[in-house]
Amino acid sequence: MIDLPASLALLTSPAILFFFVGAAAAFARSDLTIPEPVAKALSLYLMLCIGFKGGVEARAAGLNGDFLAAAGIGILLSALLPLLAFAILRRSPRLDRSTICALAATYGSVSVVTFAAGQQHLASVGLDSGGYMAAVLALMETPAILTALLLLNGAGRGQPGQRRTVLREVFVGAATVMLLGSFLVGTLSGAAGMTRLELFVGPLFQGALCFFLLDIGLIAARRLMEGGRKLTPGVIAFAIGFPLLSAAIALGLARLAGLEVGNAALLTILAGSASYIAVPAAMRLAAPQADPGVFVTASLAITFPFNLIVGIALYTAAATWLWR
Repeated sequence: MIDLPASLALLTSPAILFFFVGAAAAFARSDLTIPEPVAKALSLYLMLCIGFKGGVEARAAGLNGDFLAAAGIGILLSALLPLLAFAILRRSPRLDRSTICALAATYGSVSVVTFAAGQQHLASVGLDSGGYMAAVLALMETPAILTALLLLNGAGRGQPGQRRTVLREVFVGAATVMLLGSFLVGTLSGAAGMTRLELFVGPLFQGALCFFLLDIGLIAARRLMEGGRKLTPGVIAFAIGFPLLSAAIALGLARLAGLEVGNAALLTILAGSASYIAVPAAMRLAAPQADPGVFVTASLAITFPFNLIVGIALYTAAATWLWR
């Protein structure tokens, strides 16, 4: 099982606690609010940091066969899992298309904190994982967002000219440009670029993340109070069941690709996680009408603690058993 003090340390990290501070303030009817221009700037800043650090990690990992196999599986999962999630969620009559797409992106993308907890658990049970898995993490954050934006804009419907317009809007939107552009900059500049921007994308990132999750907590709780019926038992069941399904798919693909057990376990943990940083930041810009009271709450209040308490240990045990 996961080391309990370590799990509690993650649950009591400043960023997570600030989310609950924001939620508590909203439930208490506080007038606390974050100005929209500030909130948008925070979203852009977080995506810049995530993309840049991912690019640096990808360059450091190089192009060895194990990395390419893990990266290929990760990108495939991130791009296609939102389609499966969308197919399941579209049956819910209480969720609008924007919120369904945001949920699909949330459960196709990944959680950095869950990844860190997974690394810690693997070390505690004596399993090694490659350093390049941090680059796989970065590569898995963006494809799910792109797939969700395509679903949101109805790509594939209408005339060819309309489809081209939708695709253009998706790939030149603020969220996409910032994530992919900063990833490219990080890849090109590498460790030298990280040295120059270390303060900007390192320590300052943590403070901005606290501010961002405070705002997300405010918004999520207020939206939840306005339309709490949207967080139905079906959505709650999805927030637990879909990560298990995603993890099972990832584990099977990792076995077929011949990944080492530690890397396979960590890839499975990533697939079973759900984003509460990159996707909310992207959806705030690309789909502000999506309800964070549903997709952020499902990810952060249901899936995240489930993975810390049960999921990570379960995925690791499954990988260990399958690789015997």
